Amino acid sequence: MWPNCRPARRRWHEERLTQTLTPVSSDLHAKEIGDVSKGLKTVEKRSVTVRVASWSAAHPWRAIVGWFVFVALCLGASAAVGTNSATTEDYRVGKAGKAEAIATEGGLQRRPVEQVVIDSPSGALDVSAARAAAADVTARMDKLKEVDRVEKPVLSRNGKVLMVQVVMAGEELAARKKVGPLVEQTAAVQKAHPGLRVQQTGGPSMSKGLDQQRSDDLAFSEMLTLPVTIITLMIAFGSVIAAGVPVLLALSSIAAAMGLSGLASHLLPDAGVGNNIILLIGLAVGVDYSLFYLKRDREERARAGGHLGSQAVVELAAATAGRAVVVSGFAVIVSTATLYLATDVIFSSLATGAIIVVTVAMASSLTVLPALLAKLGARAERRTARRAAQGKRARGHGGTSRTWNALLRPATRRPGITLLVSVLIMLGLAAPALDLKLSVLGRDTFSREIPAVQTYDRLTAAFPEMLVQHQVVVRADADRSPQVVKALEDLRRRAQADPLFAKDAEFKLSSSGDRRITSLMLSVPSKPSSPQALQSLDRVRDDQLPATVGKVPGAEAYVTGDIARDADYLDHQNAKLPLVVGFLLLVTFAVTVLAFRSVVIGVIGMVLNLLSAASAFGLLVLVFQGQWAEGILDFHSTGAIGARVPLFLFVILFGLSMDYQVFVVSRIREAALRGLDTRRAVLEGIGSSAGVVTSAAVVMVTVFASFVFLTLVEMKQMGFVLAAAVLLDAFIVRIMILPSVLTLLGDASWWPSRGMRSAQSQQTGLTGSEAGSLHRARESGRV
Repeated sequence: MWPNCRPARRRWHEERLTQTLTPVSSDLHAKEIGDVSKGLKTVEKRSVTVRVASWSAAHPWRAIVGWFVFVALCLGASAAVGTNSATTEDYRVGKAGKAEAIATEGGLQRRPVEQVVIDSPSGALDVSAARAAAADVTARMDKLKEVDRVEKPVLSRNGKVLMVQVVMAGEELAARKKVGPLVEQTAAVQKAHPGLRVQQTGGPSMSKGLDQQRSDDLAFSEMLTLPVTIITLMIAFGSVIAAGVPVLLALSSIAAAMGLSGLASHLLPDAGVGNNIILLIGLAVGVDYSLFYLKRDREERARAGGHLGSQAVVELAAATAGRAVVVSGFAVIVSTATLYLATDVIFSSLATGAIIVVTVAMASSLTVLPALLAKLGARAERRTARRAAQGKRARGHGGTSRTWNALLRPATRRPGITLLVSVLIMLGLAAPALDLKLSVLGRDTFSREIPAVQTYDRLTAAFPEMLVQHQVVVRADADRSPQVVKALEDLRRRAQADPLFAKDAEFKLSSSGDRRITSLMLSVPSKPSSPQALQSLDRVRDDQLPATVGKVPGAEAYVTGDIARDADYLDHQNAKLPLVVGFLLLVTFAVTVLAFRSVVIGVIGMVLNLLSAASAFGLLVLVFQGQWAEGILDFHSTGAIGARVPLFLFVILFGLSMDYQVFVVSRIREAALRGLDTRRAVLEGIGSSAGVVTSAAVVMVTVFASFVFLTLVEMKQMGFVLAAAVLLDAFIVRIMILPSVLTLLGDASWWPSRGMRSAQSQQTGLTGSEAGSLHRARESGRV
């Protein structure tokens, strides 16, 4: 009678079950023991998630205190070791990267430069007063250790602006952390010369302004999302305490992830975007995981009707929701890990932040959440007892509502038509994505609210040749130096005669001490985002360089600069795109097949994820490449999408779509395992999870949509796409397309696990209700 359990082990299980089940109703008590005992014929070992949840529920205070100690340790360790920020070398890509490496070898690399702009706030500029202010600037800046040298003041051709160029010591990326003393001295000069306007701009000061704006934006995002998230959860659970649990765990997970990301930066340098993605993904995923787990705990508690102890209920929830959280989290992690294949420091930093926060959020749901649920369980039981004493009916936490039955009716009764219409809608939304254009969003897209950016606009208006500069770098043997210099002089003459280049600018030529490396600066009076700027790069690389330096034997010649960096970055990304996307499709398919033991479900998930992503990108192009939405969303369209946005979001969207895929299909699979046919399993599985999926979608959309109100264009684009994709995925893909496909396929949906439901029924000989009790008990590991 007990072929798979030793007698001692069987008796241990029976004794533990007898101790756990509370004998409030002897008939139900006997039935639960009977249902569970039947399962002892086949299963004995408990899963890891159940064992962890069981320990946590049995020792709640240890688990809770241990979790917050872990968070504190993460933050403390990060504060102790600091963050290893990416350097200029980490960003080198393509031919521009080779040029920068050669220039650095010869000491000719681009230095961080700040410009002090002196003009008149009204009327004509008093040149003599401006020169006095410039002398004051020079004297003050020369005393700073952060300054390498100060160039001579230059008066604009129109006589309205005097510029003092300050070359900082150190590398470009580190300069924004050291520019503070320079800004203070500029402010002191302004105070000493009140009749003039003395302001500072440059790459470092604009970067510092962007950092401050990003910090302000994130604080604003938190202010928007937290209240909406709490209100949504209160509606879902009807309890302030229950609503606070997911938020508390999400915020503590974000804090721990930020600490761990600082430690991880010593293995993979941080590009300064890690905390952004940790906040963006952490709040959404952290709340979602807790939400699904908490909802399942309530369902099991309601189903038990007070006849199971809190620890037993937590274990039942861990067997189902805990498993789904593990599968979902693992799917997001492996999906995001494909970004490492792009071999780009920013993508690697984004991937590291996302992986860390998802891992921490998953760990919090599996460890400390069961402890919190166990503590809340007694409170819920007392509330239920009071309601029963007052003659009130207990609130249900499971089943399918009439509303969701009505919404699912088209997909389950007319699946063919519903599938066709839904797919056509999604393809229509995806159509604009065929016109997707990419560009690296630079200074043209910076917020004009940043003071340094406003000064930059005045500077480039007075000195248009400073808009774009190409650096030509040549390496050759020292004895070839005269030939190289002559060839570069020829290149300079050609450029000055070309309408794409500035005619009156000083095209600076310099050489290294050993004469092996020579550099030439070329100026272009066009905006960085303009077609003329890119054409000037092509002109140098494809025409002027081969016709001049290319004729010097043994000479290596490359071009760098902002435009060259951007162009090479796009080429690099496009070359890596097939590898990243191909591997992403492969790993998500493999994870789905392993999770549900169905090749068909794997294929369906992959296709639906592609459809969701394509539709979201179509909306992105429709909104941000045109100009019609500029006033609505407060941005300036450049006619293109940020170069890093599509690939990053494609990967993240796949991971987030797997969340819904795992949670929804898990419920359908559970219903199928209880012996329901596919149509009824779809109705019950989606209907029973619809409320929590909707709540999760509202939370995610709130978090992501808040980024649309930020000032950085790339963050607006990311937030918009993620919010749109979640809405489409939750309300079209999972309610219309997925149930239609599963209903049409029927039993074939679970291939190659054919007959899994009939096998389940034959194995146990139970009714559907008994099979449900057995399935939950067996999954929990109690049998």
